Amino acid sequence: MRVFSTTSWLAGSGLFLLSGLLACQQQTPAGQAAANNSAPASTEAAASYPAAEGFDQAGSDAKATALADSVMRKMGGYSAWQSTRLLGWDFLDGSYQLWDKQTGDFRWQKDSLVAVYNLNTKQGHAYRSGQDISSMPEGQKLLGQMYPIWVNNSWWLLMPFKLKDSGVTLTYKGPGQLMDGTPAEVLNMTFKNVGVTPDNKYEVLVNPKTSLVEEWAFFPKATDAQPAFRRRWANYRQYGPIMLATDRTDGKDGRGLDHVIARTDVPAGIMQNPKPMARL
Repeated sequence: MRVFSTTSWLAGSGLFLLSGLLACQQQTPAGQAAANNSAPASTEAAASYPAAEGFDQAGSDAKATALADSVMRKMGGYSAWQSTRLLGWDFLDGSYQLWDKQTGDFRWQKDSLVAVYNLNTKQGHAYRSGQDISSMPEGQKLLGQMYPIWVNNSWWLLMPFKLKDSGVTLTYKGPGQLMDGTPAEVLNMTFKNVGVTPDNKYEVLVNPKTSLVEEWAFFPKATDAQPAFRRRWANYRQYGPIMLATDRTDGKDGRGLDHVIARTDVPAGIMQNPKPMARL
């Protein structure tokens, strides 16, 4: 059984894309050990990881699911993903979030605003400078945004781990190229009755030499001929049990994710802290 699986978190990365993509200069996360693309793969005996309940097995193909399995193994393996409990990261709009995969607790902050929210119960509290504003219009609006914010922001961090998630149809498109001309294997990722924006489609480009997702392209509608954007999925490093990539640039703007963490434990009291806090 997967540790905390919310089936409708997918198909949402376009939700805040246009309003939330602010200039963000990528920085090297402090205190993290570097890991290049030649890092050893997991020693897991299993050749694949289990598809989530609701994954479109019939509509997906063997080539695509085999590539998804190789990506999971290279990023640490399914058991490493399962053992990862706390994830933290800066998003491109300057917000900072923590997600406890086991409990579904999600903590978001930006400037003086803080929201503590549970993705299972869809209940929480909102604060400004440590003062509870949950009953005020500002607080109600913020809490109403928490679930789609989590959908969007976690997708930008964790998409390669969700290739076989509920509602996903994964097919092999064929050989292609990264923006720099590197050969790649291209996966089509579409969705059935899940997510905030289920009409989306993604092309996920896997480098066959590294078995890592190294680029993605976003299509607002699966029928669109051209993507709305094409961006790197690069600068992989080891974070706790798993590998994650922080580079999301289009090759020009330098955008990326910062202050990334992945831990198997959750510091006591951190998820309910009502005041803006320093990044972990």
